[in-house]
Amino acid sequence: MPEDIQKRKDDHLALCLRGDVRAPARHSLDSVRLEYDCLPDLDLDEVDLSTTLFGRPLRAPLLIGAMTGGSDSGAAVNRSLATAARELGLGMCLGSQRAMIERPELAWTYDVRAMAGDLPLVVGNLGAIQLNKGVGVAQIREMVDRVPLDVLALHLNPLQEAIQPGGDTAWRGLWERVSEVVGGLELEVIFKEVGAGVSRAAASRLAALPVAGIDAAGVGGTSWAMVEALRAEDTPAGAAGRNLAWFGVETARSILNCRAAFGDRVVIGSGGITTGYQVAAALALGADAVAMSQPLLEAAEGGSEQVIARLEEILFELRVVMFCTGSGSTSALRGALAEPGALAQRGMEREREQGQAKGRRG
Repeated sequence: MPEDIQKRKDDHLALCLRGDVRAPARHSLDSVRLEYDCLPDLDLDEVDLSTTLFGRPLRAPLLIGAMTGGSDSGAAVNRSLATAARELGLGMCLGSQRAMIERPELAWTYDVRAMAGDLPLVVGNLGAIQLNKGVGVAQIREMVDRVPLDVLALHLNPLQEAIQPGGDTAWRGLWERVSEVVGGLELEVIFKEVGAGVSRAAASRLAALPVAGIDAAGVGGTSWAMVEALRAEDTPAGAAGRNLAWFGVETARSILNCRAAFGDRVVIGSGGITTGYQVAAALALGADAVAMSQPLLEAAEGGSEQVIARLEEILFELRVVMFCTGSGSTSALRGALAEPGALAQRGMEREREQGQAKGRRG
């Protein structure tokens, strides 16, 4: 395996922490209006954040999103994140585990239960495109033997791969390979985007497979096109990545697309979510839980205590929003939309158009 895979992992961490890599737009979930109730018929301390995801109880519908692994610095981040997840009873998603398939000695950098003790839910992560490069059921089983998982996410990232130096762009036939592998695995499998979202057509196609759900991961947070553009520097790929940092399906629309296609299966909302209000909005649009990455990566530099403090801020804000919408449970938030359905989407589109017009005038 090329020796630069650990360097790429470290480059990704550094750019996400230090670079200007967020999608250049107001977050779509900030435009989702929840109905404020000035006379809620419940007490604040009655609000119940707990949920069950993939049959496993969580104290809140929040996952620490997929970030890293495969290097010493990635392992340090994972240790801080896993400790916080254990303390707060939350789930955790791992960064892409391709590195440990190609170099088994790196498995320890992903083994969050060995690092921090028992976690209620661990979601593994592998690029779906690796199935086109020879990874199959046997290799995935070996990966799970080394790092026990509850669920495996197969991530879909064509935009990132197209911009990434040396990226994997031979996607023809991947649908057939995914179909074969999903049917041969014993653990639950979900799909996930990495921040460019899921269209209505793609969601319908993915939902045709016997998977447990999907992580919608829409435009609004870290742009992996921009991350790879910074790595590609002054090349055609670098220019394309900078120009396409906004490209994809916004987080709010991606959640709606996935909920419509996946029925009662799990939909995780993610893609630039940083506040308790955004968590509530994602749940109101139909997400079963939310995954969050960038603000926790920043907090992890200060250790698990800072990650815990940041998560507690977000969860308290979520509790307040639920209280002020009269929502005693996270499922009740689905009735809190002030402009449900098409009206909510039209409102988001109007605000986006107004913002773009203002930018052009500026």
